[in-house]
Order: sequence, then structure tokens, then C-alpha cells
Amino acid sequence: MVVETKQDVRSMVQEITAPWKEKHGGVIPVLQETQRQVGYLSREAMEVVSEELGVPLAELYGVATFYAQFHLKPRGRHIIRVCRGTACHVRGSAKIMDRIMSMLSVKENGTTDDLRFTLEPVACLGCCGLAPVVMIDDDTHGRLTDDEAALQNFLDQYA
Repeated sequence: MVVETKQDVRSMVQEITAPWKEKHGGVIPVLQETQRQVGYLSREAMEVVSEELGVPLAELYGVATFYAQFHLKPRGRHIIRVCRGTACHVRGSAKIMDRIMSMLSVKENGTTDDLRFTLEPVACLGCCGLAPVVMIDDDTHGRLTDDEAALQNFLDQYA
């Protein structure tokens, strides 16, 4: 579903919350499904969830900001995760992160203006033998360098 108007958001969220009315324990599943369909937890969506479930808006924001899986701002079509684990750090992941930030004109945990990429540092991707490692969506790329041309070719695959 393409969510374009406040009424689209309201209708979609009402559908998502319907099975959870009169039940306890629905906040996280409702927020997960809302985010899956909208792409993030917009203010409008959070307000409708609050109304429909009878849960204070502040409580919903408490849940959404506690769990890293929830996002309150739009995210890019592609999520770039740069490993910051020890092996990756020693092999130059900080330089790769800096280079990607410069190339995309975005900060850590930021999203490009065209909503193409969101750039996130992560503690460890579990691929130490391939250090330094970057994941784009579900694709793992190892033994990268901070060479701008190579990184540009790498990013162009996700146009």
C-alpha cells in the first residue's frame, strides 16, 4: 500500500489495530506492522495507534524509542550497515564510514535526501574473517577499502 494521505494512514492503522482492540500485549506487534507498511512510525500513525488501542501517545513513544527496531523518521530504500567490531575497526571500517558519509552527504544514522540510503554503524556483523565488512540490505560485502572509486561502484549496484 502506498501511504499518501493522513486518511490513508488512518485507514491502514485502523485495519492493523482492529484485531488488538480489547486485548493486552498488542503494542509491539501493532507498531511492527505499522512500520512495515508505512516504512517508519510517523506522528500520524502513532496518534491513530494511540486512539485505537487506548494507549497514551507518550507510552507508545516510550516503546518506540526503547527498541532499536523502531524508526520515527523515514528510512532509505537501502540500509547500509558499517561494522564497528574490533576486527573491522582495526582494518579500517572508520575510514570506510567516513568515506561513505562524505560520498552520500549524510551523517551516521542519517538518510540521504532522495531516500535511497540510510547509513548505520553497527557493533558487529559477525563476519570478522571478512573485515572490514559492510552490509547493504541483506548482502554482506567484505574486505572493503576506503577507495572512493571502488565504493562508488559498490554503491551504484543499489541504484
